Amino acid sequence: MVAEGAWCASWRSARLPGSMRLASLAVILAIGLLAAPVAAEAQQPANVYRVGRLSGGSPDDPLSKNSFDAFRQGLHDLGWIEGRNIALEPRWTGAKPASVRDLAAELVRFRVDVIVANGSPMVQAARQATTTIPIVMAASGADPVAAGFVASLARPGRNITGLSLLAAALDGKRLELLKEVLPEFGPVAVLQNPDFPESTNRWRDAEAAAKSLGVRLQAWPVRTPQEIEAAFSATDRPRPTALLVFSDPVVLERHRGRIIALALKYQLPAIYPWRSYVEAGGFMAYSPSLLDMHRRSAYYVDKILKGAKPADLPVEQPTKFDLVINLKTAKALGLTIPQSILVRADEIIQ
Repeated sequence: MVAEGAWCASWRSARLPGSMRLASLAVILAIGLLAAPVAAEAQQPANVYRVGRLSGGSPDDPLSKNSFDAFRQGLHDLGWIEGRNIALEPRWTGAKPASVRDLAAELVRFRVDVIVANGSPMVQAARQATTTIPIVMAASGADPVAAGFVASLARPGRNITGLSLLAAALDGKRLELLKEVLPEFGPVAVLQNPDFPESTNRWRDAEAAAKSLGVRLQAWPVRTPQEIEAAFSATDRPRPTALLVFSDPVVLERHRGRIIALALKYQLPAIYPWRSYVEAGGFMAYSPSLLDMHRRSAYYVDKILKGAKPADLPVEQPTKFDLVINLKTAKALGLTIPQSILVRADEIIQ
């Protein structure tokens, strides 16, 4: 009909005087130019997928920012370009971890195609918000089977799949590293947020590992930032020989600078859950490569957007681990790192 109307207008204008024919032709051309983008836009397929992402912390935090950037890069490497075929909808809890439920519900209302959940509290919130939208665990510290997220690692069976950190099992390895490094290995303090969902299971597994190493653990509970310094300065207990810090995006990781400074002040060799602590001046860290896991989570998003079902995608466990040591901090603590540890380190910060 548009072509027919334009032809009729041209035919009628052919019988008009010259000046009027030119004016009519200009009007026709203008209408055509205005209509062309609209027609082209209408013909474009609706193939931009929306991917929600739930994270603790804030985008200003270096660890959170680097993890998000690794995920975006993973998508880009698989051919997903923001604004062309994918749109990202990141949500951050900031200083209000309880807001994760509202944020998960918001993503469901927004009808995203996939939700990427960074950490087990985010997985739990997404799980409570939807049983139909696919959920990808970016780095779940909880055992996904024990937590009820999946039926099994090989066949998740529900709308959840992704990557599991093996967080509890790693604390035993961290205690072993402390024993190898320290000339005297006695009581070890454990800095933890008891309100963090993974804390109970991790404490149980850490205690079992400590028992096998012949060492006793001291629980240093920290639920608020104000309790961090009190945990270090308490005098109603034996002085520990080392410090094990559990991962916790709600309190501890948001105040890692203060924790690092206090560990140095009280001359406590500390092993941390992430390399970012060591990069900021902490003594030692042993962990899965977090950036590698976030990059890998893009693989799950790619598979799901191309038609795979989460129930059929096996849960992966980390294959790459980082041992990072800060020699400057070791010197400040009066420690000499054994050569057997140095040769196994993935990175040594001078």
